[in-house]
Amino acid sequence: MNPFDSQAYGPVFALLLNVDRRRPLDVGRPDSEARAALKKLSVKAAFAHTRVADADMAACCISGVWLLHDFLDDSHKISQDIETTSGSFWHGIMHRREGDFWNSKYWFRRVGNHPAFATIAERARTGTWDPFSFVDKCEAALRGKSNEQAQCLDLQQIEWESLFDYCYHAAIGE
Repeated sequence: MNPFDSQAYGPVFALLLNVDRRRPLDVGRPDSEARAALKKLSVKAAFAHTRVADADMAACCISGVWLLHDFLDDSHKISQDIETTSGSFWHGIMHRREGDFWNSKYWFRRVGNHPAFATIAERARTGTWDPFSFVDKCEAALRGKSNEQAQCLDLQQIEWESLFDYCYHAAIGE
């Protein structure tokens, strides 16, 4: 069962989240149909339906949505300016997807033990979430050194959804 409900994040996010969130392990292909909506995406617009309690966490959501649509450079520009553990988490995911595995681990070292790890581990049924091991697993799958690509895709979706949900609720003070 997938507990992620794209409608739970307000009307602006709902339109952008109602897509296949099982993204490629690599850079993917930017969703040109979403580009116009993404360019209009701002904290003010995305959170117009509610109050923003934490602007950095709201910016994390924006970074995550750009990443979801495979605009890694745009996501990177946002996440690199968010000096929080959640900003580092998005930054680490982006570098993992671009194939810069060492740099991804650098950003995950800055994350530490993120509160979203527990949700990821629970949904993934892994006991604990180890982002460093996951970077290694994705690298091996991408380089053809393992047959775990499908599992990595599923785990990456769980990771993205769990982090987005955490950031969204923190952004609105819940």
